[in-house]
Amino acid sequence: MGVRRSLGRQFGWLWASYAVSTLGTRLAFDAFPLIAVLVLHAGPAEVSLLAAAGLAVGAAVAVPLGPWVEFRRKRPVMVAMDLARCVALMSVPAAYALGLLSFVQLLVVSVVVGAADIAFNAASGAYLKALVRPEDLLVANGRFESTNWTATVLGPPVGTASIGLFGPAMTVVADAVSYLLSAAGLGAIGGREPRPVRTGAHGARLRPGDLLEGWRYILTHPALRPLFFNTVLVSGLIMAASPLLAVLMLGDLGFAPWQYGLAFGLPCVGGLIGSRLARPLVARFGRHKVMLTAGTLRACWSLGPAFIRPGVAGLVLVIVVELGLITCMGVFNPVFATYRLDHVPTNRIARTLSAWSVTSKATVAAMTGLWGLLAGIAGPRTAIALAGLLMLTTPLLLPRHAHTPRREPGAAPDTPLVAAG
Repeated sequence: MGVRRSLGRQFGWLWASYAVSTLGTRLAFDAFPLIAVLVLHAGPAEVSLLAAAGLAVGAAVAVPLGPWVEFRRKRPVMVAMDLARCVALMSVPAAYALGLLSFVQLLVVSVVVGAADIAFNAASGAYLKALVRPEDLLVANGRFESTNWTATVLGPPVGTASIGLFGPAMTVVADAVSYLLSAAGLGAIGGREPRPVRTGAHGARLRPGDLLEGWRYILTHPALRPLFFNTVLVSGLIMAASPLLAVLMLGDLGFAPWQYGLAFGLPCVGGLIGSRLARPLVARFGRHKVMLTAGTLRACWSLGPAFIRPGVAGLVLVIVVELGLITCMGVFNPVFATYRLDHVPTNRIARTLSAWSVTSKATVAAMTGLWGLLAGIAGPRTAIALAGLLMLTTPLLLPRHAHTPRREPGAAPDTPLVAAG
């Protein structure tokens, strides 16, 4: 039995903050579409607009946030984004209680939360790299991945039960409170975080070129460029097919809602298994080989749902497919996250991660809309099959060779944060 590696008190608070906010988000899974339908009596077009526009406009708003985050202390930015999400989300139950809730407000809140998500993730990636030693990054990312899948298993069923017992706005309250608790946990980390220093005539002012710097770095980097296209395309295809699978199962094939929930809740255990396997697999086979293998296997499952049929056999097919996909993702995601942090210098992390998230969210929004149109013309099964076929091509975008992290000329070495006291 191996001894569980301690990453220190500061990481413990960061992990606790991540856990509570992630659980809150999973509790409120699909809360906005449910509120739109149950409270505002929105139709399918409005619900689709809420999902797509929130992602797309939130991504556009977040474009200047990456460079802005880069030249500021990361922990205060993370706290500010938590508080911004808390205030925005709390406005929804407040307006609901007063009878003033509108579809426009849901749309605005989804944009604010989406933009804050991107800024927070950009800051947290840079903060994590400074907080833990390089050799501990995979352990840290594995714990985040395990926490994410645990919350995904527990959150939606509890959230759905809460909506039934307490009304549609209750999970939004829980999500808002989780961000408040996350901000408190980040504040408890302590320590001294040095202010990023920017040299040159512009000092800390935002320059026009900073807006594109994250993309420029990604697209000129031989290791990150293929991973960028791979991960963006994979997430876009998975998310584009997801609502169509719901339509196919709950509508055309007549599965009960509890069966649909079981089909996507039970396989999340694979994420826990995969995240626990990531570190020993890397220790035995090497990081690049594990990332390439898991990334390839991850692409082999998405065609399966196109062949689903009614009854127990169809339900088992979906569970097996989702279990395989999620287990591969559980292995791939922490290895990929660590690989990406290792290949981005500290003074570029926020801009790079922000550019990555903006592109991913915008792609998901565009592909979700496009696949919805395709399903309207050819049917959901055909659209799901096309997404699965395209998924089979994504391993071609994975880096074929291992790359040594490069250091920018004149870049400062990565140094851990100094603990308080």
